Amino acid sequence: MERPILLVVVDTEEEFDWSADFDRQSTGVAHMRDIGKLQQVFDEFSIRPVYAIDYPIASQRESIDALAAIHSAHGCEIGAHLHPWVTPPFDETVNRRNSYPGNLPRELEKAKLATLVRAIETNVGVRPRSYKAGRYGFGPNTAATLAELGFDVDLSPCPPFDFGDDGGPDYSGYSAEPRWIDGPRRILSIPTSGAYVGFVRDGAHGLYRTATKPSLRALHLSGILARIGALERLHLSPEGYAFEDNRRLTRALLQRGVLTFTFSLHSPSVKPGCTPYVRSEADLVQFLDSCRRYFEFFLRELHGVSMSALELRGHLEQLSEKARA
Repeated sequence: MERPILLVVVDTEEEFDWSADFDRQSTGVAHMRDIGKLQQVFDEFSIRPVYAIDYPIASQRESIDALAAIHSAHGCEIGAHLHPWVTPPFDETVNRRNSYPGNLPRELEKAKLATLVRAIETNVGVRPRSYKAGRYGFGPNTAATLAELGFDVDLSPCPPFDFGDDGGPDYSGYSAEPRWIDGPRRILSIPTSGAYVGFVRDGAHGLYRTATKPSLRALHLSGILARIGALERLHLSPEGYAFEDNRRLTRALLQRGVLTFTFSLHSPSVKPGCTPYVRSEADLVQFLDSCRRYFEFFLRELHGVSMSALELRGHLEQLSEKARA
């Protein structure tokens, strides 16, 4: 039996107020002084994460030096992460719809991503080959743009979430498994791991949407559905989800035959106060412990293996070649 594979992706980005409007001036990266606390956990388990970095990270010495040290020690892989509102050229209106890069006109999306690639290549010394759209905003032109810019992996999909009400993509019908994107370049699409878990299968997304309608929020229907084991929407992350949630999601996906898992988080969570998930030093201790417990569970209890994005692509390409032979 093939062993399950774990990919860890860190959305490595500037600090900003998650409850406020998007702001081109919010470009601080002071939390990168503390990224070693997270990297130490990865090193304990010989995990090479993908640091998918955005323009503020790729263009400021504080964050560049922190990442270069990790990368030079072969401790990570460097990818690209596009936050359009802080990435030149600044030709679009800053609003929620335009925060999804795939909603931008094709040439503007490409120009911003090309700017980001140049910054990473010039300042970090790495040509990124994996990409994760900011806010999971993969659009109708993104695959062609990735091919033109030489990317091999896309990490943008986020099943089973639907961002349509906010102007973003709908991943409610996406599989949790990787797939090859058809086009002029063979690009592997690797989703962030997530699923509806529970005894409700048919119509799970529709039921969840009904249960979470603003008009019904006072009834706490989603909590009731979760407590009776009917339906839960889970996302493989230490942010907003407990270790027990991540273990339950992993076992459910394994039962469905899924063998590839993506564990995701945001770099500012290493500094208390930068994200809603880590507000205090105690939260940070719990956050890092949740990562450790999950890695212990996946790599030791499940006897899984860890790969970087490009390693996973190479592995799956070999498997597909064997299947074709």
